[in-house]
Amino acid sequence: MASGNAGTSGNAHRWLIVFALGYLALLVDGADVMMYGLTLTRIKHEFGLSNVEAGALGSLTLLGMAIGGILGGWASDSLGRVRVVVWAMVLFSVGAGLLGFTHSFVEFAVVRFISAMGIGCMVLVTTLVAEYVPMARRSLILGVLQTAISAGYITVIALSNWILPHYGWRMLFYVAVAPVFIALAIHFFVPEPPTWRVSEATRHPSGRRWHDNRYALIFANREARRMFILWSLASVFALSGFYGLNNWLPTYLESELHIKFSSMTGYMTATWVVAFIGKIVAGWLGDRWSRRGVYALGCVGAAIFLPVIVLFHSRENIAWLMLVFGFLYGVPLGTIGTFMSESFETRIRGTAVGGSYNVGRFCSGAAPVVIGFIATQFSIGMGFLVVGAVFFLSGMTVLFIPDRLHDTNVNEAEAPIAEASDGALTRTPAA
Repeated sequence: MASGNAGTSGNAHRWLIVFALGYLALLVDGADVMMYGLTLTRIKHEFGLSNVEAGALGSLTLLGMAIGGILGGWASDSLGRVRVVVWAMVLFSVGAGLLGFTHSFVEFAVVRFISAMGIGCMVLVTTLVAEYVPMARRSLILGVLQTAISAGYITVIALSNWILPHYGWRMLFYVAVAPVFIALAIHFFVPEPPTWRVSEATRHPSGRRWHDNRYALIFANREARRMFILWSLASVFALSGFYGLNNWLPTYLESELHIKFSSMTGYMTATWVVAFIGKIVAGWLGDRWSRRGVYALGCVGAAIFLPVIVLFHSRENIAWLMLVFGFLYGVPLGTIGTFMSESFETRIRGTAVGGSYNVGRFCSGAAPVVIGFIATQFSIGMGFLVVGAVFFLSGMTVLFIPDRLHDTNVNEAEAPIAEASDGALTRTPAA
């Protein structure tokens, strides 16, 4: 891995390379998540699954993502952001390919759970890019970075429209092995962020200690502890909405709105294109106004608009309703990367972001099953009303989180931190 110190000029433009490769990594992340939703109807039919069993596959995916993300976030603070991202990409790419060889619910569930542990680490791509990008443009650039997830949705929708009718769902998963080459490119061309290297060198001049208990640091620090708890709650609510919606939206359009598969993929492509725009607008507004305000407004807007889709849709207006919702859906995703990364200092950032975000994933694992249960008892649309409620709660939670708490470009480790008597971590003069 290229990890030596680059010159000043090289570092000034290094973030462009990091951004480009990070964009491809998140594109693959988005594609993987959407791939399951698009193949769910066919997998249900071939394996003879009930709605609850289909939801359970989604929940096991989220459980694997949560465990992998928590472990990966902790490892990234000790072993490096780049190293963890590379191995995570290899794990979920190879795992996705192996899904094409499964022939039962149990086989699919086991492989999906293991490969999902790699997907869970992809939140660290945002942290990696944030530690290279200047603060003045950080929200906009990370907002653009988040459009990669929408681009991944669009890419896999386009592929599925071609592959699924002619080659079946297994071929779509075979193709998913290709991102291993992106992992190799990140390994050779992206060095660890300068802030992380300085933090490690200052903390352990004689060498890296991978077993450091950074969770102890988080919970000993009053500010970090509060941010971790608030972001965990915000993530539980937001990710319950995002994953519940992503798992069931294609089935909802096909089964309850009776939209043909070819038309459904067109509706969804348009929705994610508009979400793409929403993320860029959110990033731009986050730099000029407030990360917190943009995130909260996006969540509340999505919460209000989901019931509009469920209760007032028709064949004539569904396309327009989906476009408006797509924009609102993209807004919180466009600013969460910057907002969350700036809530924690360098030495605990990977652990805190990976931990709090994936606590949300762990708890949101119930969402696909809950929607599956509600779909069995009532309808998928009724389940989406619950999704609206959790989006609203996420927007309300972040109102207690300050903007721009830490600059991800500042080498905070240059000023060593010592524990004060009140449990807060205070900065002491560097020697």
